[in-house]
Amino acid sequence: MDFSDILASIIHDMKNSLGMVINTLDELAIESGHQENSKLASLQHESKRLNNNLIALLSLYKIDNGQLDPHIEEVSVEEFLEEIVIDNQILANIKGVSLKCECESDLAGYFDEWLIRGVINNLIGNGLRYTSDRIIIYCEMIDNYLVLSIEDDGAGFPQSMIEAQSAFNNNNSLNEGHTQLGIYFASMAAHAHKNGGKHGLVKL
Repeated sequence: MDFSDILASIIHDMKNSLGMVINTLDELAIESGHQENSKLASLQHESKRLNNNLIALLSLYKIDNGQLDPHIEEVSVEEFLEEIVIDNQILANIKGVSLKCECESDLAGYFDEWLIRGVINNLIGNGLRYTSDRIIIYCEMIDNYLVLSIEDDGAGFPQSMIEAQSAFNNNNSLNEGHTQLGIYFASMAAHAHKNGGKHGLVKL
């Protein structure tokens, strides 16, 4: 067993322990009757953000070792996005951020729900930290691609990150230090989805 295998095993154990913490925090929020307590919501948010990072690390490890094959299935995109909005709604309310999704009611997508949920949760988490007061998730079909867009009214990405798009879509941005883990995970998760000679990609 090499160091990367040992590290992956440790991350897996950390993720399981953190999952228990998240479940306990959720139970405390319900039992206390103060689901919108700012301190408790911040703990929930930071715990889930850390959990998302651990999931991203494990996913990248599996992709790098050829152990992760996307589980593609038909997904009702509107229901999928509404679930994600509900999961993030409490903290959005506390921060005074309007969080909603706009999607055609009969739109179906074919993707790994677990992977894409992780990507969107990461992007919403970042959006809640940097937006002014609004985040909107859009979904539409463009040129035979299912396009998921997350927009906010913050200051936007640094120009250096915009210019690095070709690097992270070629799956080498993390090594070159152009982007953070979240966007690298997003590009890898998108690239893992292939159909008819095309594959997914991320665009800022």
